[in-house]
Amino acid sequence: MNEAREVMNLREASDYLGVSPDALYKYLAEGRIPAFKLGNRWKFKKSRLDAWMEQQSVTTGNEG
Repeated sequence: MNEAREVMNLREASDYLGVSPDALYKYLAEGRIPAFKLGNRWKFKKSRLDAWMEQQSVTTGNEG
């Protein structure tokens, strides 16, 4: 995938984030990651994932 699409499925999002699909399902179950369901499929907006990652880095970057 050359450039991430704005709306990604679970496999595309796991590739984009560099985590396994199983880890992504765990984050979804814990409500830790922004996503929405379209029918019975999880979808992820790239802009929301980018904002979430930025927030995570700010939150964890203050330790130390």
